[in-house]
Amino acid sequence: MHLSEGVLSGPVLVAGAALAAAGTAVGLKRLDPDRIARTAMLAGAFFVASLVHVPLGPASVHLVLNGLVGLLLGWPAFPAIVVGLVLQAVFFQFGGLTTLGVNTLIMALPAVIGYGLFSRFLQAGRAAALAASFACGFLAVLLGGVLVGLALTFTEEHFFNVAVAVILAHLPVAVVEGVVTALCVGFLRRVQPGLLPGRPPAEVP
Repeated sequence: MHLSEGVLSGPVLVAGAALAAAGTAVGLKRLDPDRIARTAMLAGAFFVASLVHVPLGPASVHLVLNGLVGLLLGWPAFPAIVVGLVLQAVFFQFGGLTTLGVNTLIMALPAVIGYGLFSRFLQAGRAAALAASFACGFLAVLLGGVLVGLALTFTEEHFFNVAVAVILAHLPVAVVEGVVTALCVGFLRRVQPGLLPGRPPAEVP
């Protein structure tokens, strides 16, 4: 889902950087000191998951875990994802520093949206929690693909066909992401329910 350097126009890069900076600022403001270790752990999981990727024109598809990161963190997903993207750009040349803002927005904004839509269901029954988790993982990747397509389309109109291809290529990835997110949430409900939003640490699932 990384967009490479040299593809997007200046206005798109600037707009993406500004929105990503705003989201990161909000995320840092809402980051509880007690959750820093959790945020770092999820940033590491995001970093590792995104290392295996398949190139697709100016973008790439890979396991992202942004839905899971957003579901467990909310707005602090922005700084967590920024850290992961910076490390990927510096050490492995995935994406790039000039596209850091746009790539952050592509992955972090859907994560926060997923948190807002689905986190309340994690304290419901098992079936509802797993369904919400799947939907969050699926939607986070699908919306990310849509944002990739919009970034390409706003850069050049002739990128429209590429944008459609990118979105379609992310559909199977979105399904896998949904399954992985549901499995992770199901596991946490059994062994560490306190990590899930809205659940006190001592509560038994």
